[in-house]
Amino acid sequence: MGLFSRKNKIEERETLSRGLTKTKENFFAKLARSIVGKNTVDDDVLDSLEETLIGADVGVDTTLKIIASLQERIRRDRYISTAELNGILRAETAQLLHQAQGSLPASFSDPLSGKPYVVLVVGVNGVGKTTTIAKLAYQYKQAGRSVMLGAADTFRAAAVEQLQLWADRVGVPIVQQGMNADPASVAYDTLQSAISKQIDVVIIDTAGRLHNKIGLMNELGKIKKVMQKLMPDAPHEILLVLDASTGQNAIEQARQFTEATDVNALALTKLDGTAKGGVVLAVADRFNIPVRYIGLGEGMADLQLFNPDEFVDALFA
Repeated sequence: MGLFSRKNKIEERETLSRGLTKTKENFFAKLARSIVGKNTVDDDVLDSLEETLIGADVGVDTTLKIIASLQERIRRDRYISTAELNGILRAETAQLLHQAQGSLPASFSDPLSGKPYVVLVVGVNGVGKTTTIAKLAYQYKQAGRSVMLGAADTFRAAAVEQLQLWADRVGVPIVQQGMNADPASVAYDTLQSAISKQIDVVIIDTAGRLHNKIGLMNELGKIKKVMQKLMPDAPHEILLVLDASTGQNAIEQARQFTEATDVNALALTKLDGTAKGGVVLAVADRFNIPVRYIGLGEGMADLQLFNPDEFVDALFA
């Protein structure tokens, strides 16, 4: 690893640690209060831990799974000191996150499974979908990839305009047909243009609607079908963008979108502004879909590829 690569890695880890500050302060302050004056992990500690995990938006199901594992450890070893609790929680967290990891590229410069590599981005309005697309385009471009955007969220004029602005800022081409155009037509034209121009990565925005799940399912199905006429294995990545600060609402959105389409990657935005970072564990565990990206700030470089070990290191540091 070169000097600049090492420097970038250090900066990324510092950004991750800062971004999780509110979650760490919320979680570990409550955890410390629950074990003060105690030497062993007893039922009172487990009850307090359960409340703390749920309060950090780890979710009921995932929390109960962690508590059950601790109870099994106590039955087996007959004794767990409060000093050991941090290490056990760390190991449980890492295991949960690793179980949900997929086989998508581990870095923006890794070999891609298609040319172009097609990313279809889904999510409700307001979660940071458009800025996530811009940051993805920026990161791929920084890694030496050519990128093209497709504005297939045609139900809001502002969505097309915003994506055009971001395309101009990042310096990547965009295919758009304006408001009320057929989203599938936009996706087809984008992919066709990218193939002819030998673009490396195509990122396609879609409408953020959930009021009619059947309509959403049909729309996304049509988009995939027309793209597969040009490229049978497209899209390679169906990325669901969630706002981490909404906690349990993000989990409900994940449930509805995973029922509507074959999501195989998650992006959790606004982690730096929330104490609800435990939602990362909840969505990874409940849906068994890898968290692919995390948003840790407004800067273009503040969207990071998610690394379970680095996340756990930062959370428990």
